[in-house]
Amino acid sequence: MEPFANLNTAWFALIGLLWAGYLFLEGFDFGVSVVAPFVSRDEIDKRICLNTIGPVWDGNEVWLITAGGATFAAFPLWYARLFNGFYLALFLVLVFLILRGVSFEFRNKVDDPRWRLTWDLANFLGSLVPAVVWGVAFTDFAHGVALSPGGRYEGGLPGLLHLVAIVGGLASLALFSLHGLVFLSLKTSGELAQRARRLAVPVGATALALLAGAVAWVAVDGRPAVTGQLPGALPLSLAIAAVAAVGAGTVLVGTRRDGWAFGASGVAVLAALGAVWSRMFPSVFPASNHASHGLTIGAAASEHNTLVVMTVVAAVFVPFVLAYQGWTYWVFRRRLTRPPEVPAARPASGSGGPALAGGAMTAGNADGRAPAGGRPTAQQA
Repeated sequence: MEPFANLNTAWFALIGLLWAGYLFLEGFDFGVSVVAPFVSRDEIDKRICLNTIGPVWDGNEVWLITAGGATFAAFPLWYARLFNGFYLALFLVLVFLILRGVSFEFRNKVDDPRWRLTWDLANFLGSLVPAVVWGVAFTDFAHGVALSPGGRYEGGLPGLLHLVAIVGGLASLALFSLHGLVFLSLKTSGELAQRARRLAVPVGATALALLAGAVAWVAVDGRPAVTGQLPGALPLSLAIAAVAAVGAGTVLVGTRRDGWAFGASGVAVLAALGAVWSRMFPSVFPASNHASHGLTIGAAASEHNTLVVMTVVAAVFVPFVLAYQGWTYWVFRRRLTRPPEVPAARPASGSGGPALAGGAMTAGNADGRAPAGGRPTAQQA
């Protein structure tokens, strides 16, 4: 039984790492899409913002798919309880993630300002809603949810939206917005980068206050003690580290230390997820009441042979996935620059509309991806 128990714990930790990777990478994607309307002054700025995440956003979402697949295979009962109790919340996330993905593909299909505005709104909402819902969900996991004596959650979507969870959702939105602003300051130049740095300071202060409030609330009024849980000092230390990293990132971006600021905001995301995961252990579905002990790792896990096969497959293929994604970020590592100002070009006969004054961004692809080398250029007349 001991190897079986070790594999249960190992896969619980691995799924936590997958979620950490997803929230770290997709966090700045969400943040860029949420803050783009507030830092952009014209169409060129909007396209630069989209080009910073264009080559990587879909690869970042692979972490979510992998985390979901690993949960289904390693902890099928956990997966079933999630989709049974959190169905509406997960469906809401799915709808807005689809809307967001479509917005990247459709935005530049028609040369019409109203068409682009529609898909800009879709991209904004498709990033804002998941950023809030993930924060609500993970705050609920840290705090615990009201379960029946049989260990089932039956409160529906309204039962998830209690006050501490809403604070956690707003903290998640603010943290991802800070992460996105720091990423923009790191990946762009000129006035756009300066506006991102200026906005990052008040957003970071807001994230600091909300995250500190959520941490204090969960620490005082969280889930009851259960057998086998980790010492409370561990999740609390990670949560305090997340709060401190938010403060450090805010100060660093204000002093134009973009690389260090991005590292700090990333540490904040990872530490916050680590705090949630360590507070959940040994439950995968923690209870906030004494009527149920929640769903434990051992009760939710697959058979031993299944976990062995999954471990071998992960050991073989995960390094290739990490190497490919690392190569992608290396190829598109350069800052994006605004094209030089040029006079408005006369549209060719039969063209779809006038050219943008001051030049326009070429995305390389219709979904806003940068051309090879990651450097946007002016559109040729």
